[in-house]
Amino acid sequence: MMHDPLTPLAKNQTFCFSCSPEVACFNACCRDLNQVLTPYDVLCLKRFLNMSSGDFLDAYTNVSTGPGTGLPVVSLRFEDAADLACPFVSDAGCRVYPARPASCRTYPLARGVSRHRGTGDLTEHWALIREPHCRGFRNGRPQTVAEWIDDQQIAEHNRMNDMMLELISLKNRFRPGPLMPAEKNHVYTALYDLDRFRDDWLKKEGHMATAAGVRPPDRDQIEDKDLLVAAMDWIRDRLFNPNPEKPQP
Repeated sequence: MMHDPLTPLAKNQTFCFSCSPEVACFNACCRDLNQVLTPYDVLCLKRFLNMSSGDFLDAYTNVSTGPGTGLPVVSLRFEDAADLACPFVSDAGCRVYPARPASCRTYPLARGVSRHRGTGDLTEHWALIREPHCRGFRNGRPQTVAEWIDDQQIAEHNRMNDMMLELISLKNRFRPGPLMPAEKNHVYTALYDLDRFRDDWLKKEGHMATAAGVRPPDRDQIEDKDLLVAAMDWIRDRLFNPNPEKPQP
């Protein structure tokens, strides 16, 4: 009999889980995955590895088009070896652990989000993932979902990723279907190739500032996270503008 691997949990419910080299299945979950990366995941990884966003994307990722959204989807490129290992996994564990993606931080939990149509408020839905190979549930102290979020430092990832979900929602409502190739390239650059977007965006902003007689923005003074928020705003206003009377740049 097949058992549902997902068990719904409230945020104050407890579960037991621990993962370490002493657990028999250690690193087994780091193989043969379709590991989609959010824009914030890419930001954190390229910064931790001290790489430009373009170099990181070229070295470690594949790009496809989301069948439901028409937006570019960036996935981690797993090695061609027989075990299809994550490029960042080692016998000792994750080599990029401080910058690991949100889905890795969240496991063995799964998070879903629903939006209230009237207020726009987000509601989180949590579930426990019990995969047959995982032995981590045999160890660990009882902890709540909220404690796991705090321990794994997931909250900021969720906040940034929820902005992306909002952008996807706008795309589906106001621009359903595929994007034009040039539009898809703009979206990819703005969301994932953040260093290239920084240069292109600041060049335009610099021209505008110079024309207005003010000092243009300094490239190195804009934090990556702030720039990603600005990039999402840029995409929304340029491509997924819900107000047709508002001029698009």
